[in-house]
Amino acid sequence: MTEFLSDIDRIKAELADSFDEELEMELDERRLEELAFDAADDAWDQHRAQKRLERRAYFRELFRLQHELVRLQDWVQKHGLKVVVLFEGRDSAGKGGAIKRITQRLNPRVCRVAALPAPNDREKTQWYFQRYVAHLPAAGEIVLFDRSWYNRAGVERVMGFCSQADVEEFFRSVPEFERMLIRSGIILIKYWFSITDEEQQFRFNMRIEDPLKQWKLSPMDVESRRRWEDYTIAKEDMLERTHIPEAPWWVVEAVNKKKARLNCIAHLLEQIPYGEVEHHPVVLPPRVRHDDYERQPVPREMYVPERY
Repeated sequence: MTEFLSDIDRIKAELADSFDEELEMELDERRLEELAFDAADDAWDQHRAQKRLERRAYFRELFRLQHELVRLQDWVQKHGLKVVVLFEGRDSAGKGGAIKRITQRLNPRVCRVAALPAPNDREKTQWYFQRYVAHLPAAGEIVLFDRSWYNRAGVERVMGFCSQADVEEFFRSVPEFERMLIRSGIILIKYWFSITDEEQQFRFNMRIEDPLKQWKLSPMDVESRRRWEDYTIAKEDMLERTHIPEAPWWVVEAVNKKKARLNCIAHLLEQIPYGEVEHHPVVLPPRVRHDDYERQPVPREMYVPERY
């Protein structure tokens, strides 16, 4: 029974994670059971009740941390800080989910995500870091890189998209590049999301079975499963050669997605000292009214049909 509960719990968690945070709070637990397995005994009822308590605790802490992120955002904006956060990790490690929870309550004009596609023919002829530089923050901005210049140390290296000489030049250049960013006043924070071989296999299978997530599995992702050990060697080499005092790597244990999100956000908040920013109270002015104004009707054919 314990193994059964573990499997169904993982499937439930994966299904629930497909929904936005607000919707997750309203999910009907019974519907998730029907999507997974049919079980209705006392042990399962107790297990389900415990999971409801855990989810409530997760949301309470998530919302508390998101409130702190808003305070951090105000501080960054007021004091003109420039913040760069890199999110790296294997495919399906949970980088996107963590980024989504960080940005969910923030102003997209202050905190934005840079998720660059594969370089085009012109970009391939540029200095390697050039296309990333264009996305660096100005004063009062936070940029979250969903994968970054470390593509060269990972997918490009493993899949043969660059030469070994290119890789060696990257490892020579990246510490100086990052030190230069820091000297310019940028706060640089680097996260590696770590999952196990078995967990990636499970998440890939869930994506294969879920029509809403199949788009996340590219041919490159599928090939990465076969080359797990090659990626491991590349990751270990990358962490060893680019873990510098000025810009250290921080490893997030990410097998449990919810814990990974909370741990990452809590750690991020600790990396940038911030305080309360005083806001002037907002007072709505009286609406101006004109005696000669008359609101004109909108033709019915312009309205979106009310199907709901």
